[in-house]
Amino acid sequence: MAVSNSFLPTVSCSPISSSSSLVKTHHHGSLIMSQLSSFRGLVIKCSAASDTGASPLPDPMNFRHNHMSSMAPFGMQMNDKPSYKWQRVLLKVSGEALAGDHTQNIDPKITMAIAREVASVTRLGIEVAIVVGGGNIFRGSSWAGCSGLDRSSADYIGMLATVMNAMFLQATMESIGIPTRVQTAFRMSEVAEPYIRRRAVRHLEKGRVVIFAAGIGNPFFTTDTAAALRCAEINAEVVLKATNVDGVYDDDPRRNPNARLHDTLTYQEVTSKDLSVMDMTAITLCQENNIPVVVFNLTKSGNIAKAIKGERVGTLIGGTWNSTVTTA
Repeated sequence: MAVSNSFLPTVSCSPISSSSSLVKTHHHGSLIMSQLSSFRGLVIKCSAASDTGASPLPDPMNFRHNHMSSMAPFGMQMNDKPSYKWQRVLLKVSGEALAGDHTQNIDPKITMAIAREVASVTRLGIEVAIVVGGGNIFRGSSWAGCSGLDRSSADYIGMLATVMNAMFLQATMESIGIPTRVQTAFRMSEVAEPYIRRRAVRHLEKGRVVIFAAGIGNPFFTTDTAAALRCAEINAEVVLKATNVDGVYDDDPRRNPNARLHDTLTYQEVTSKDLSVMDMTAITLCQENNIPVVVFNLTKSGNIAKAIKGERVGTLIGGTWNSTVTTA
């Protein structure tokens, strides 16, 4: 049978102000408890600090919430208000670009240059995610059929190459103080996080750089497609494709010195002219999700920072510089 609280004795407790009060209150409380031991129930009412005029103690949960909400991105003050067009970008770095002059698989000078320019924009509050290729180490499409190696297995080996590049780039970035996380499309929990969209977005919101490796985790898809897909998933505003050329030309500039650099292109022009910018799957995915693509030269100093901040550099696909890109 339920017992109403109105029939139960109530003991009020007040804050302790001194050691003598502690002894006195403890003794008095023990006496009361012994006298009321015959009761089947007991209601103890402790008055809050505000009832006695003292300042209330802080709620630890509210304190943590307020502290977390006041956190600013890496290197950024709370009163900073970035005015750049793009606040979240996805940078696509090909494996060949990481090789530099191709004297070795990975050029440390290239990775350090990328890290320093990314650091300069993350301090402005711009969120940066990166997709890396693996062509500098292993390109699955080139090795398929060699020594009985089927295309699927070759592509998986290529995905492992992208993880190697991602780990190298992560180490370079963290060496100069950029908090960086690597997420892989398939589980390699000993060396990297698995790709979880919400976790990746939360990393970006905290000012961390997120490097996506292993493509999309499936063979027959390029890392360009992975860049377009990850860009759409994390709600990034643009794909920045870093290459070894200044942008998209109407012809191969290495063979034709008179090749003309395009300032802007539409998605339809890229597909109809069969321009070797990205594979058709990636271009189609960008077109369907209204994601602009900027193709620019990685080797020129300052280009990465300019592209991330939305300054005019390289070739813009799927937009116009005036409406889509704002010069900082």
